[in-house]
Amino acid sequence: LEAGMMCVRALDKPQQDALLAALFDPAKGAGFSAMKTTIAGTDFQAAGGWYTYDDTPGDVQMKNFSIARDLAPNGVIPFIKAARRYGKFVLQAPMDYPPDWMLFDLQKNQDVDPKYFDALALYYLRYVQEYEKQGVHIDYVSLFNEPGVYTKIPYTKIRDLLKDHVGPLFAKSGVKTRLQLSEAPDRLNAVTNYPVILDDPEARKYVASAPYHGYDFKEFDKLSALIKRYPGIPFWMTEICWAYEAGAPKNIKLPRYDWEDGDHWGNQIFGDIEAGASAWLYWNMILDENGGPWLTSAIHGNPDPNVQQPVVVVNRQTKKVDYMAVYYYLAHFGKFVRPGAVRMAMTGTEEKVRALAFRAPDGSVVLELLNRRDAPTTVTVAWRDQVLKAELPALSIGTYQWSAN
Repeated sequence: LEAGMMCVRALDKPQQDALLAALFDPAKGAGFSAMKTTIAGTDFQAAGGWYTYDDTPGDVQMKNFSIARDLAPNGVIPFIKAARRYGKFVLQAPMDYPPDWMLFDLQKNQDVDPKYFDALALYYLRYVQEYEKQGVHIDYVSLFNEPGVYTKIPYTKIRDLLKDHVGPLFAKSGVKTRLQLSEAPDRLNAVTNYPVILDDPEARKYVASAPYHGYDFKEFDKLSALIKRYPGIPFWMTEICWAYEAGAPKNIKLPRYDWEDGDHWGNQIFGDIEAGASAWLYWNMILDENGGPWLTSAIHGNPDPNVQQPVVVVNRQTKKVDYMAVYYYLAHFGKFVRPGAVRMAMTGTEEKVRALAFRAPDGSVVLELLNRRDAPTTVTVAWRDQVLKAELPALSIGTYQWSAN
């Protein structure tokens, strides 16, 4: 997002290189392999005011469509290109709002008028095509970010938009970008609403994966049942963070720098993957010492202030870079549980120690151990005829890898 690029550009070139390597390089850094960008305006597109790619009322043919802002020095395209010098990652792109003129009434009814469904489908397609012209492939378009929170569109209309407009247009155009059904604000919301789309065969055939957000911080058992109900659909947890607007404790100052916070996020990652999630993305990657900068547009759900917790804090005044605890917990998965890894079954338990095992693409076994205790502990791991004694520091995550042979 623009906020992240503004923070990156506040650093000297060697610092920029070191930061991007720490995030994206799979050998020297965390090797993050799935990233979120956004379709036009959102709360941390902070280099200007609210915008979409076509703010000309009634322009159903998208004659005035433009991604010019995304190409600016603080835009997301320079950010993506800079990051891709250090590693490979897929991009998934949700949308908070379509152009305001596609809504029934911005002030009173922020639902999409169906007479603009074809125009909106073209809007999504032009976004993908214009990015492609700039050498940036969008792997997934997610129709709406938190529908009901931002665009007030019901899932019945999202279903119809997907199966009758966006899906057929993308298929006819030949673009390789795949579609995601939208992103529920929390797991229980997904459990309630996703069947509206996934139980319709004509809509479901266009759904490449089903992203959801984790802002309830619970309901993993209900999520697991939903995932088992649709075994052919990958589920992705694509947004969560600490924000006062989204459940962060009011008595904790953000950004928070304590190591204990990492245990909270480790527990969330384990919960989603145990439930069956195939990907896990934190929200803002890079923000400044104030948890910003943020865009303010009250009518679009972007308040002021809107302090949030990133993965990395860049102090734009002192040029100091701090990696938050969540960075290290995420890095254990980004670096070692690479795309193509398959989760393996395990048996056994240990109080306040969680374990996840994977078969890596190279055939090796990767074991993630999460010690939630306030004290060190030793865990015994058995693999065939061998035994590993894993010594885990207090409140820690550890990765162990060995040849399956």
